[in-house]
Amino acid sequence: MKNRVLPTAIVALVGAIVGSFVMMLYASTHFANVAGPNNTPPAVSAAPLSGGSDQERIISAVKRTKPSVVAISVTVNGKQYIPVDPFLQQFFGQSGPGIVQPFRGKASGSGFIYDDKGDIVTNAHVVRPPVANATVSNIQVLFPNGVKKTGKVLAANIGADLAVVRIDPKDVPPALTLADSDKAQQGQWAIAIGEPYELQQSVSVGVVSAFNRNEPIQTETGQTLTFKGLMQTSAPINPGNSGGPLIDMNGDVLGVNQSTLRGGAEGIGFAIPSNTVKKVVDEMIAHPGITQPPAQAFLGVVLGPVTQGFRNQAGYRGQGGVAVYQVGSGSPADQAGINPGDVILKFNGKAYSDNKSLADAIGKMHAGEKATVEIWSQGNKRLVTLTLGSRPAGTGYEQQPPDQQNPDEQAPDQTP
Repeated sequence: MKNRVLPTAIVALVGAIVGSFVMMLYASTHFANVAGPNNTPPAVSAAPLSGGSDQERIISAVKRTKPSVVAISVTVNGKQYIPVDPFLQQFFGQSGPGIVQPFRGKASGSGFIYDDKGDIVTNAHVVRPPVANATVSNIQVLFPNGVKKTGKVLAANIGADLAVVRIDPKDVPPALTLADSDKAQQGQWAIAIGEPYELQQSVSVGVVSAFNRNEPIQTETGQTLTFKGLMQTSAPINPGNSGGPLIDMNGDVLGVNQSTLRGGAEGIGFAIPSNTVKKVVDEMIAHPGITQPPAQAFLGVVLGPVTQGFRNQAGYRGQGGVAVYQVGSGSPADQAGINPGDVILKFNGKAYSDNKSLADAIGKMHAGEKATVEIWSQGNKRLVTLTLGSRPAGTGYEQQPPDQQNPDEQAPDQTP
């Protein structure tokens, strides 16, 4: 028995030694990158982006989106004033001698397919008259493949600067997908597609720069509308880009290109976020027509700082307040008994000592709303309640530049 066990044990021991040696040899050649005393852990890399590099994804997104981006051209019909003597116009404006004659012009912008009904989304200012007392006709929609269709304005929301143009849906490219703009991140790629300066199918690239920007834009009637909650982008947006899509690298619409920052700044553009677009456009399609924005409130006064000169003339010895320099005849302020030389102490219960802040507060209200105004007048305080009017177009009650010669004696510069 002992003679049998010993050879078996020897064979088992030799087998174990040989097996261990083979395993060590295999490990040294097949697990060289395994963490150990002389090895670093194997690197764990993120999954590659779909479509390859960022450039490849941008190119792919543009190719996917371009067929559904259109150029929109409209014919503008109106009347224009031509002065007989331009020199006299400098003094009399359009009340000077001149003639009024009809004119016809062209305007253009961009848009994109929104659904399978032939609805195209664009900016309201693309398909609305760019000047007062004018009409728009002959709306032409041009596709990248050269197909041209005649469209009509189904609906427009002037206050949101969005419009829907409907065309024959036959053989129309697929609608673009709207992204969730609430999930957009600062710094992500943004691609603007449109027709800047009537250069068809132009592409510009930037990033999403910021959110919830408020941008004031003056309309053709002289009214200033403040568009709120805009998305800021560094993708260049030029005239003609208006109404076109701002897309992400998936080709989904982040927003509708609208405007650029006034004052010549470069790389600061604004788009209406896609979530706002969906809400407004769906409402417009359900209820076609033209929706005008609420008229901006008008008090009818020229406001300015309470300077020492004003105090001397008015006899005001109090603290704070905003001086009333002029009052428009028949304006809400005039009807409420507010006079030049008065001081507005409070507006809707809030005290003011800065004329610009007070003018902004009035401008945020709408015509027809009631307001309470506490004023100082000839040594007495009184509270008046009035109904704000609608700012007339072309009145003399507009922003006026301050006199920079004497900062303490600045002229009034805000006229709500």
